[in-house]
Amino acid sequence: MRQAGVVEVADFPDPVPASGEVLVRMHHASICGSDTHVVLDGFHRPERFGEPGYPGHEGVGVVEASRSSAFSIGDRVLTVPPGWLGACWAELQVVPEQYLVPVPDGLTLQRGLMAQQLGTTVFAMKKFVRPDVDLANGTAVVMGAGSAGLYFVQHLRRLGYADVVVSEPGAQRRALARRLGATRVLDPATESLVDVVLHRTDRRGADLVIEAAGYDALRAEAIEIVRHSGTVGFFGYPERSGDVPYPSFLAFRRNVSIEWVNGAQLEPGLASFHEAMDLVATGEITVDHCLEAFVDLEDVHRAVVRAKRGGDGAAKVNLTLPAGR
Repeated sequence: MRQAGVVEVADFPDPVPASGEVLVRMHHASICGSDTHVVLDGFHRPERFGEPGYPGHEGVGVVEASRSSAFSIGDRVLTVPPGWLGACWAELQVVPEQYLVPVPDGLTLQRGLMAQQLGTTVFAMKKFVRPDVDLANGTAVVMGAGSAGLYFVQHLRRLGYADVVVSEPGAQRRALARRLGATRVLDPATESLVDVVLHRTDRRGADLVIEAAGYDALRAEAIEIVRHSGTVGFFGYPERSGDVPYPSFLAFRRNVSIEWVNGAQLEPGLASFHEAMDLVATGEITVDHCLEAFVDLEDVHRAVVRAKRGGDGAAKVNLTLPAGR
């Protein structure tokens, strides 16, 4: 990323790991919603312009050199550095040992890659789910059925939520949400989410509303449809860096608990990412729908633009690097 708005391919010297770091030859990477904001919407860090691999932070590969006692040459690893340290859109990436998760034998690297974003949703659910909610009689809402939203649908059903409502404008993603367990799926262009939720809950409101698309209007709507003393989970990346209109009085009147999600990579022991890797390996969480769109690294800019416009129906847009071909 030489400048705002453009990611391009170029040649760079091979990076060298320092003590406590490993050099990973990347095989595959994914494009996170936050990456589209960094590249296209001005959320970048100017000091990182011109550094190879930035801002990619969802990657998987094989250790090529190690100065860590925890990882050896040939180990297959998921790389999960915080977004501001991301550099996985490059053939070689240096990663501190504390941001690596082993990929189990028998699991393809492509499938192991999915544990990165899945891990952030595992981390989020620890904040969103409250012990005082009767899940068997509860209603949860997921706004947006991209890769993260579809993971949330599965988490909610696994936990026992009887009713999971999904709002998603894309027809292909709506079909995926139904297949993965949503009990009611709607197109917000033709149906009112507020009306649907109030009807299904006898006007009480949803116990939990997860905003997983990253739009300010949806975050405001989430306050409208949550019940008194319910929980709103904001997972989607902020739409802009400045202040936005916010229904603070309504949130106050409803005594809403609001949880933002950030810092999964700073959780001790990367616990949520390890749990996510186990969920992928055992098949308890389905990731197949996120494995349908892989493009070569040389097309990274077009891939970012595609991800920004909703993947053209794909739940997740991923990259394949030379080593992964």
